[in-house]
Amino acid sequence: MRDIDIRLALRARMNRLHCRDVDTRIIEELGLCQGVARVDLAVVNGTIHGYEIKSERDTLARLPGQINIYSTALDLVTIIAAPTHVTRISDIVPQWWGVWTVARYKSGFRLKRWRESQPNPQVNPFALAQLLWRDEALEVLADYGLAIGARSKPREFLWKRLASNLTLEQLGDVVRTRLKRRGTYWRSLAPQQ
Repeated sequence: MRDIDIRLALRARMNRLHCRDVDTRIIEELGLCQGVARVDLAVVNGTIHGYEIKSERDTLARLPGQINIYSTALDLVTIIAAPTHVTRISDIVPQWWGVWTVARYKSGFRLKRWRESQPNPQVNPFALAQLLWRDEALEVLADYGLAIGARSKPREFLWKRLASNLTLEQLGDVVRTRLKRRGTYWRSLAPQQ
C-alpha cells in the first residue's frame, strides 16, 4: 500500500463529500509555518482540516515534528495510516487528532475511521497568520484599519500585527477566506462534481 493509493482514496472521499459545496477548497501540500512542514491535503471551508498520510513504506521518524507544526495552525487534523502503523500512531498523536486506516478491497482502497478528529484546543494565532501571503496580510490589515506603518515592513511584522490585534475567530475567518480565493492553479483541487 503506497502513498499514492491512500492519496487517491482520500481525494475520492473528499470529492464525494464536498463536490457540491462551493465554499470548500481542497489544497494539496499546504505549507505550514513558512513551509517548515506540508500537510498532504487540506480541506478549507468553515475550518482548516489537515490530512496526513502514512503509508506502509513511511517511517514515523518525522511524525513528532509534524505533530508540533500541524497542532499550531490547523483546526482539525486526521492522519490516515496503513494498518501496520495505525495502533502506534494512535498512541503517538494528540487525542484530538483523528485517525483513519486503509483497507484494501478488490474494488480498490477504502478509508475507515479509527478515531474521530476533534477541534484543536490550541491554535496559535501567529502560525495561523503565516498561512497568508504578504499581500493578503496587508489587505487584511487594511480591512481592519491596522495597515498604518506596515506597508514596508517584513511579513513577520504583518503576521505578528494580525495575530495580536484580531481575535482567533476573526483571524481564522480571514485566513480561510484568502486561502479559498487563491487562483485555481495554486496547489488546490476544486471538488469534482
